[in-house]
Amino acid sequence: MSLPAPRRLPWLLLLSAAVVFLDRLTKSLVSAHVPLGGAVPVIPHVLRITHWTNEGAAFSLFADSASPGAVRWGLAGFAVLVALVVLVALVRLGSRITSITVALALVFGGALGNVYDRIVYGSVVDFIEVHIVTYHWPDFNIADSSIVVGACLLLLDTLLSSRSHASHPPASS
Repeated sequence: MSLPAPRRLPWLLLLSAAVVFLDRLTKSLVSAHVPLGGAVPVIPHVLRITHWTNEGAAFSLFADSASPGAVRWGLAGFAVLVALVVLVALVRLGSRITSITVALALVFGGALGNVYDRIVYGSVVDFIEVHIVTYHWPDFNIADSSIVVGACLLLLDTLLSSRSHASHPPASS
């Protein structure tokens, strides 16, 4: 009789918790040491630590809404829903550590990090500002980065698995 495979869910949830911790820590440090609207150059003309708040969604979408309370709670509700769906997927898939489960753990941690800010403060602190030649990327934070990395891992896994299926067609019966 073989023993069941050990669950890896605690490690995946620890990854999510680390994302939330780093997100809260960095946002707290920025809020305490960089005045709102201020900036600290890290790599001149490339990377700055700034201090902005975002009442809207990604890229400040909906930030200038006529109903900021509705936007705040709508975005918070959506983020909680996404976090719950991702958590259910993590629980179901959490017996192994794979690119998919790591991606889900990153998305879960990022969603929790930003929803915390939105519920407690009404806005999200963004502080990483990147310039590439003349292009300026909108400011973002650790939670945003975690969500993007997780989404990219999911996309990469999807692309690689579809390529694998295309190169190995099923045997005909």
